[in-house]
Amino acid sequence: MIKVLAIDDEPLALKQLVNYISKVPFLQLAGQCHSALEARELMEQDMVDAIFCDINMPDLSGMDFVRQLAATPLIVFTTAYSEYAVEGFKVNAIDYLLKPFGMNDFLRAAMKVQEQYNLRHQNMPQYQSSPVQADGTIFVKTDYRVVRIAISDIRYVEGMSEYLKIYLEGQKPIITLLSMKKMEDYLPQKQFMRIHRSYIVNLQKIQEVNKNRIILDADTYLPIGELYKEQFNKYLEQNFLGK
Repeated sequence: MIKVLAIDDEPLALKQLVNYISKVPFLQLAGQCHSALEARELMEQDMVDAIFCDINMPDLSGMDFVRQLAATPLIVFTTAYSEYAVEGFKVNAIDYLLKPFGMNDFLRAAMKVQEQYNLRHQNMPQYQSSPVQADGTIFVKTDYRVVRIAISDIRYVEGMSEYLKIYLEGQKPIITLLSMKKMEDYLPQKQFMRIHRSYIVNLQKIQEVNKNRIILDADTYLPIGELYKEQFNKYLEQNFLGK
C-alpha cells in the first residue's frame, strides 16, 4: 500500500480528494490536512510515500511547502490555476491535476504515483525488519551512549518532532533521535500500537480505556487520535469479555 497525504484548504475539495483516494485499492490515506502548516507537523511525526497537495493556500503555499521538505515524497499538485503547471514540474512533481477534476483524471495521476513508487522501491536493499534481539531487547542511542532496553519495560513512546521519548518501567525516560514511523515498524505489532500521531503504547500496560483516553496509571493518560481510533477499537472488540 502507498501511504498518501491529502492537503487542501477548501473543505469540499479536500473531501472529494479523500473520497477519490479511498476508491483506489493501492492507496492508503495517511491523513488529511487543511493547510501546509498542518501537513508539515504531521509529516514530522509520520512518513508518507506521496502527497496530493493544493498549490494556492494561505500562510504557506503548496509549492513553498514542497520546497522546504528535507525528504520529498511523490508529489501530485492540485489547483484551479493552470499557470502553476510549469512551476510545479520544476519541483519534480510527477503530475498536476487541474480543478475541477474527476475520478478518471485522479486515477491517471494515481497510476503515475504507483509507477514511480515501484521504481523507487524495486532496487532497495532488504534490511532486517526488526532490530529486536532474541532476548526481547533493543539497542537505543541516547546522548553519546548506546543502551540496551527490554521491550517489556517500554510503557509508551512519545514523539517530539525529530526525537522520541521512551518511557520505561521503573527507569528514567530515554530520548533518542528516531522517527515515530521507524519505531512503530521496529516494535512487535502484537504488543505495541500507534494510538496517536505522537504516541505508541504498550498494549500490555493499559489499565483502562475511558472515552478517547488510555489510562496507564493514576497519573498517565494518553489520547487516542481520530486516525487511529478505528484500529484501536477493533483491538478492544477482539479482546474484551462480553458484549
